[in-house]
Amino acid sequence: MPVKILSVDDEMDLELLLTQYFRRKIRKGEYEFHFAHNGLEALTLLLKHKDFDIILSDINMPEMDGLTLLTKINEMQNPALKCIMVSAYGDMGNIRQAMNNGAFDFATKPIDLDDLSVTIEKAIEQIDYIRQMQKDSDQLQLIKGDLAVAHEIQQAILPRVFPPFPESASLLDIAASMEAAKDIGGDFYDFFRIDDDRIGLCIADVSGKGIPAAIFMAVSRTFIRATGIRGGNPADCITYSNRLLAKESVNCMFVTVFYAIYNIKTGEMVYTNGGHNPPYILKSNGQVEEMPMPDDPMVGAIDGMEYHESRLQLEKGDTLIMFTDGVNEAMNEQLEEYGDDRFKSILAKLAGQSCQQVIDGVRADVKAFTGEAEQSDDITLLALKRL
Repeated sequence: MPVKILSVDDEMDLELLLTQYFRRKIRKGEYEFHFAHNGLEALTLLLKHKDFDIILSDINMPEMDGLTLLTKINEMQNPALKCIMVSAYGDMGNIRQAMNNGAFDFATKPIDLDDLSVTIEKAIEQIDYIRQMQKDSDQLQLIKGDLAVAHEIQQAILPRVFPPFPESASLLDIAASMEAAKDIGGDFYDFFRIDDDRIGLCIADVSGKGIPAAIFMAVSRTFIRATGIRGGNPADCITYSNRLLAKESVNCMFVTVFYAIYNIKTGEMVYTNGGHNPPYILKSNGQVEEMPMPDDPMVGAIDGMEYHESRLQLEKGDTLIMFTDGVNEAMNEQLEEYGDDRFKSILAKLAGQSCQQVIDGVRADVKAFTGEAEQSDDITLLALKRL
């Protein structure tokens, strides 16, 4: 597309000079000149045609002078439209005012056309730069819009109705939350009914950040839920999910997973831990017990792995606290970690509370510790209490 230049001058001979000097660029379609003879005429053209690139305007003109025209152009708020002001050599007061009012550059009469050509080329470079920045900004806004939609979708696939099993509300309490560090996260939690007596529950943390982690998170959740809802034991579920995820993994992505099947009536839990943070058991008396470290590796990293399972008995009043490392590894402005000791300390103070109160209490304590520090990782919690 040619660079569109509007020359505004009440001297008619300038039109001939410009078209003669720039005739090669005009013939090649690089420049396209338009002419107005005062500021009012120029403003009419500018309002009618929004695609001018450069205004070459005299300052002293009848009806509307160049300084007034420059003010009107500023009101259009088009940073890619550049104004080059022209005046007599001795008219430095008006030239200085024009520059202070946002003119790109100036030329003095009689116009040195070689110098004007260099000035126009400089203006074109600035215009190209600004338009590229505007294009990048528009693309960024589109991406932000897409991320906002992705955030809503990601939140929608996580269970958010509590209590989730109202028919068993007298036997168990469940609550969960996931707070992504960015627009979208790589953590997830899930729970679902397997049969009248058993529910499956899972918490997981995908390696990496951003869109790749979010996609891998959705795939991982789908595989684990689709496999677990059939009712097979946790070891078989994670072994099978690992086989599927290892085939889908790109750039060596993986996910740490704690998956369990809980018997609502007996309080017995059978679980498999694939490289995830061991949960805590909060006893009714405030004692906090840490479950054993996992022997099995993260899921999706190594094809052909066989996972194992363990058993746990929850007593009445016990609360199982599952979490991702965004909790205990949260950092404050001094780059100090929240840590396991602080985590267990706040849990002990929350003994006897509902699952939602426990999660809210932990999140509030983490926030108080981190202060104004930027959240560096997703913070996800899932709590189950035997009533």
